[in-house]
Parts: sequence; structure tokens; C-alpha cells
Amino acid sequence: MGKDTRTEESDETVDEILDGRLRIIQKKTGYRFSIDALLLAHFIGLNEGETLIDLGTGSGIVALILASRYRCGRVVGIEIQEQLVTMARRNAALNGLEQGVDIRQGDVRRPQTFCAPLSFDAAVFNPPYRRLRSGRMNADSEKAKARHEIMGTAGDFLDAARYALREGGRAYTIYPATRMVEILFRMRACRIEPKRMRIVHSRPEDVGKFCLLEGVKAGREEMAVLPPLYIYGEKKEYSSEMTAIFRELSVFPADDGD
Repeated sequence: MGKDTRTEESDETVDEILDGRLRIIQKKTGYRFSIDALLLAHFIGLNEGETLIDLGTGSGIVALILASRYRCGRVVGIEIQEQLVTMARRNAALNGLEQGVDIRQGDVRRPQTFCAPLSFDAAVFNPPYRRLRSGRMNADSEKAKARHEIMGTAGDFLDAARYALREGGRAYTIYPATRMVEILFRMRACRIEPKRMRIVHSRPEDVGKFCLLEGVKAGREEMAVLPPLYIYGEKKEYSSEMTAIFRELSVFPADDGD
């Protein structure tokens, strides 16, 4: 990933990702996306013309990657924090995607305020990982809201996904492996049947760090557990599979056949 620090705001950076295919404005010290957003974006599959809602879009990173990678239909990003809504819209404009990605301010706990029911083919969310009273709360408001369940729990995001998805629609998320039982339980409680799961490890000798999950609204019981994904190899460099993931994410429709 490259970085271009030129921006109109002195407290921001403009980071180049995916071989420079996308440029993302971020706060230097506020909320910044991490590798879990890229893992989630790669895990998602969309068909031509399908519609997508990104719940808790943050700076818009996942929505922008998917809008660039697929010839999908409407892409809507929902974010509760006004500053991040503005930033996500700027990112869409910076990448020439403002016509294809609609960023809206909204609270996932009130999905009826930002979309109609049964109106999307796929939903994606990367919810806060930490319980409200667990760990030290970050003094930075953006970081605190992104990391702790201040503005919504995983259950709230799943309820919003259930509301927004058509029957048979797909929900995608990434969540700490230590809380995997909880997210699976909540998915089934929301009638979003877990269908595909992959555990992400930092290294082969480490315990699972994240779980990537796909669920289908009103789907039948049966889940495929995919081979584990290792982020790093024997040294500190990315594993060959992670390198391949970065390469695949950087291929956009205009590259097909090149």
C-alpha cells in the first residue's frame, strides 16, 4: 500500500490501496480502516446487478472496493457518525464513484429510517468488536464508537440486515473468533442461517483471530467451513495467500481479459 499525505485537511492522509486503484481519505489519529476490512471485502461475492447495503460503512472502504470490483446495482453505505459520512462521500467522489455509491447517515438500530424492507440482495457489516464495558475506552470518539458497542451491537447489525435483505439475501461479516459462538447464535436468532465460515489466523501456529461469515436469510441448515487463512508467513511478510488476496482485490472489471 502506498501513501499520499496531500489533503485539504492537515489532520488527514490520503492512502493509496490495491496498487493505487483506490485512494482513501482517513484521519491521522481518528478512525482508520484495518486489514479486517480488506479480508471482508474479498470474502464477499456479488453477481451482476445485485444490490448491496454496507451497514456501518465508516470511511466507505468496503463499499468502494465492492462497487469497483463488481458490476453490481445500487450500493448504499450507512454510517451514524456525521464526520465519517462526510468522509465516505468525499472518498466516493475522490474515486469517481459518487454516482454508484450512496452514503447515508443512519442508525442501524432504526433501519426503517434509511431503507425500505426487503430491498437488498446482500448486506455487509464490520461491527464493533468490544463489549461496552470491556477494555479501556479510547479517548478518541471516532475510535471508541468503531471499536466498542456504543452505537450498536452485533445483534443490532444483524437485525438491520434482516430488515433490509430480501428472502434468500446474503449477509456477510467479520467478527472476533473468541466471540464466534455469540455471532452464530445471533445469526440463527435473526433467521440468517450461517452458510459459509472461514477462520483467520495471524500465523499457522496462532489461535484464530477472526471469523469470516456468510449467512442466508431464511436459508436451510448446512454450513461449509473453509480452510483456514493465515495472514503472515514464517517471517513478518504477508503469506502467499494474503498476497494473492491483495492482487485479486486490485482487479476491477475494466481489467477483465487483460
